[in-house]
Amino acid sequence: MDARILDGNAIRDRVLAELASEIAGSARQGVVPGLAAVLVGDDPASRIYVRNKIRACNRIGAFSETIRLPAKTSTAELLALVQELNGRDDIDGILVQLPLPRDVDAQQVLCSVDPEKDVDGFHPVNVGRLASGQPGMVPCTPRGLIEILKRSAIPIKGRHAVIVGRSNIVGKPAAMLLLAEHATVTICHSRTRDLPAVCRRADILVAALGRPAMLTRKYIREGAVVLDVGISRLRDEAEVGRLLAHAPNRLARFRKTGSALVGDVHPGHVREVASAFTPVPGGVGPLTIAMLMSNTLEAAKRRRQPSYDATAFP
Repeated sequence: MDARILDGNAIRDRVLAELASEIAGSARQGVVPGLAAVLVGDDPASRIYVRNKIRACNRIGAFSETIRLPAKTSTAELLALVQELNGRDDIDGILVQLPLPRDVDAQQVLCSVDPEKDVDGFHPVNVGRLASGQPGMVPCTPRGLIEILKRSAIPIKGRHAVIVGRSNIVGKPAAMLLLAEHATVTICHSRTRDLPAVCRRADILVAALGRPAMLTRKYIREGAVVLDVGISRLRDEAEVGRLLAHAPNRLARFRKTGSALVGDVHPGHVREVASAFTPVPGGVGPLTIAMLMSNTLEAAKRRRQPSYDATAFP
């Protein structure tokens, strides 16, 4: 089967162009959405993530501010910073980049963010809103999954969606969003019996377990749509050669750089079985950032337009 590639970069570009146009209009009225990104410590991956988010702000014309703190920052110091940002009128969204240093109480910090500025959608208030179908901030990666399906004209209503992974960041909110779109949803995890058989029932298979290339051909029903949330960096030449045997260009890049990114789904097998799939990289990841930008604009509307009537879901 010649599977269709769901190009996250192309969808991201369309979303950001729409946001840029809307922000250009609001800027003429003196309203520019603002995002504050808080980076604690010097984790290389976190630096890259924050840099990409700030670039996206610049691309759509939103205001952004990066606040860098040393790794030895205490929970109390971080809480004080968040409270300051909660009170700033030029900041509509607050992003506290995870992971935080081990000595910081991450849950306490995330819960201190004003729910109306919680553009990650992690605050318990927003989690409750999502679960009860009320308007609120929706976690960016799950919202991106829905955006990919809708903009790719892939039906959700009445389809059986199987999610592998039950995290609070992806698995659980993705299940609620798919339910809101009238899918029948199954959540799988490490104790699911006969996981391959359950996965093969899926019309839409969401892989979000964090284990590189675990979902092989035997997990995918022929013709299924596969959304791969996972991302792992591999450096073992034999393993990369086995997984990317179908992609000589990627193998050549691996030989130059010494590493390759793969998702939770076997990149060769999914092409042979699925009807459509998101690649890694270039699939779900770009939409996560695009949805963060969308959440920031929505937060600005909510704060400045009390009568703003947002829908509960994207």
